Amino acid sequence: MKILVVGLGSIGKKHVKTIRSLQPQAEIFALRSIRNSKMYPGITNIYNPDEIESIVIDFAIIANPTSEHKKTIEQLIQYGFPLFIEKPIHSSLDIEDLVNSVKNKGIHTYVACNLRFLNCIKFINEKLPLMQNKKLNEVNVYCGSYLPDWRPSIDFRNTYSANPELGGGVHIDLIHELDYLYWLFGIPKSVTRKLKNQSSLAISAFDFANYILDYDGFCVNIVLNYYRRDSKRSLELVFNDETWEIDLLKNQIICNSRTIFSSEQRIADTYQTQMAYFIDSMNEKNNTFNTISDAYNVLKICLDQ
Repeated sequence: MKILVVGLGSIGKKHVKTIRSLQPQAEIFALRSIRNSKMYPGITNIYNPDEIESIVIDFAIIANPTSEHKKTIEQLIQYGFPLFIEKPIHSSLDIEDLVNSVKNKGIHTYVACNLRFLNCIKFINEKLPLMQNKKLNEVNVYCGSYLPDWRPSIDFRNTYSANPELGGGVHIDLIHELDYLYWLFGIPKSVTRKLKNQSSLAISAFDFANYILDYDGFCVNIVLNYYRRDSKRSLELVFNDETWEIDLLKNQIICNSRTIFSSEQRIADTYQTQMAYFIDSMNEKNNTFNTISDAYNVLKICLDQ
């Protein structure tokens, strides 16, 4: 198997590590934008996109800055191989024509939102359709952590997360929460959003986001931030007769002080499950799970609707 990687930052390297655990014999090529870029063991650097066709790539991973995704996808779709695209697909909505082009060409795509593979979220996705006797009244989502802790060896002010021109901002960086809500409940009737950057981090990208998604019979309230020191990632489902408290970091669900679901799996474990799914789906020509079209629907919820 021959795999092309575009973007060898922290997430790109994480995907490479995952591939090596699943496909030890895979040949990995990195399309680099700067001559004499750093060499990494087991990765062959290429600098001319014309070399891609001669390599016969099985699939590509797009993991460069969000703002560069559109250009990269445009560059790669001519080859027709499957695309594993790091979330989000882009930092603006001016990609509708590109999304349609990818769809019309029949290119296999998956946009990497690994929380769909977290066991507690999968449990909810399986159980909700079966709970006909329960009325869902309210949903609350919270995700807060401290941006400087994300990449301790790097000044957080210089990362794409802190810079809107690179596609950064908590609303789009933590689009995972919007994605799994879209997976669970579909497209909302309407969206209200509040985005701010007034915290002590003093960055130009948004560091706070609040969304209210309106569905038939209930609303979803979402709070995202970059500045919480004690990380919290939670989902709350308020039914007519009970409340489910889901802790994504612990991968467990509590109801009335009783644990109704628990898993030893952690979010870091989902990267391997996600990549294994993509490789299997690519081989089976199954292109129905979080395609570029799905990701564009989520991006519209995130940015405008």
